[in-house]
Amino acid sequence: MTRRRTGASSLIKLLGHWQQTLSRTPVYRQLADGLRLLILDGRLPLESRLPGERELAAALGVSRTTVAAALGQLREEGYLLSRHGSGSTTILPEGGFSTSPVPGVAPVLDLSTAALSAGPEIHQAYTSALMALPEHLSSTGYDQRGIPELREAIARRYAARGLPTTAEQIMVVNGAVSGFSLVLRLLTGPGDRVVIDHPTYPMALAAIKGASCRPVSVSLPEQGWDTDGLAATIAQTSPRLAYLLPDFHNPTGRCMDAATRAIVAEIAARNRTAIVVDETMADLWFDAPPPPPLAAFDKADNVITLGSAGKSFWGGLRLGWIRASSRTIASLIQVRNSLDLGSPLLEQLATISLFNTADNFLPQRRKMLREQRDACSATLRELFPDWQITTVPEGGLSLWIELPKPLATLFAASAESIGIRIGAGPRFGTEGAFERYLRLPFTLEPTQMRIALERLQPVWQQVTQNRGYVERGLTV
Repeated sequence: MTRRRTGASSLIKLLGHWQQTLSRTPVYRQLADGLRLLILDGRLPLESRLPGERELAAALGVSRTTVAAALGQLREEGYLLSRHGSGSTTILPEGGFSTSPVPGVAPVLDLSTAALSAGPEIHQAYTSALMALPEHLSSTGYDQRGIPELREAIARRYAARGLPTTAEQIMVVNGAVSGFSLVLRLLTGPGDRVVIDHPTYPMALAAIKGASCRPVSVSLPEQGWDTDGLAATIAQTSPRLAYLLPDFHNPTGRCMDAATRAIVAEIAARNRTAIVVDETMADLWFDAPPPPPLAAFDKADNVITLGSAGKSFWGGLRLGWIRASSRTIASLIQVRNSLDLGSPLLEQLATISLFNTADNFLPQRRKMLREQRDACSATLRELFPDWQITTVPEGGLSLWIELPKPLATLFAASAESIGIRIGAGPRFGTEGAFERYLRLPFTLEPTQMRIALERLQPVWQQVTQNRGYVERGLTV
């Protein structure tokens, strides 16, 4: 099997500021921690071949013995597979990585995932689904569009938000990322460009790269969206599509206003470019709902909307949907024939129940998240006064934090060593960008979050006190 090779220059960009020259931690351990983090958060793809020891040592400015010791540690932990003459290939340990890779450290507390655990409504929804299941057992269970009752329920929710929609414009898929991958399969080919917000959702980046497309970034300004930059980028690069997150953007938390949505729709129409809008956070507003969907401003059927039950209800449902023109839906069904035969029936029935009862539990969930956002923000100001929350989100699940120094990867690797996994900024960008940023979900209840942040405080102090970190091979 042909494996992807990661070049030394690319690996150096991914590693960022991995080394603390004044730290008591051996350099080989620091390098192993940095590489392990890249494997765990997906920035270093699985089954990719690393540069040889001699090449990597020269590029990093360390001894070959240091590189060999780091790679040897990762082999022992199950993160690398080495064969004589074939180099080292990234893998995951057998049995996964639900516990800390460092012996003697408590199991991993995952702060890298912005999602909630299931509430009591999930059990109730599955109970209702089981009661409704018998009437569907006479069918094959295969339906690539999704069962009509669910598609009608989704269409009604769009109509209530100001976007008239019929069931024929809805396709049920196995999560929003699966839906995005399906759209990429329909509209793009290898080497095509896809415009993205920068930063953006890392799973979307993975889907774009998995489709052998090239992400073209449009940086987000301090507030709002750079519509002039978006228009210029689309005009200059002729992308096949653009992927945007206007509703409580992941990771920044900002929400696109109605005027900007209208401008984006006009840009799409003028350039005849498809806009894929990810609305997975749209239900998680705190004080006021977001403006009407971006597709409500689209008169030319250029906007394809992705939705999901994962953030609103529970990730374990693994259910999402695509809202597009009926013609686009028909084309997506043809493409789907080579992938799967539809989404699980029981989960669709459970999601219908959740839609029918959402008004009974979503308000409480929004209130809880608003309180957790405020508590997390207050704790951060107390324990990490040099961190800055870039935007106080009016919805969503996480904070986007600016650090005083470009130490995100180093800090995340050090946090991993004490059993806490956090989302370093470069995970949300391209070419090693956002080393000064972290994404921190506020999905834990306040007491648990405070305990986690108290454990992270001495790690941050150690990282910043060891000021001899390396930037492009030079001690600063």
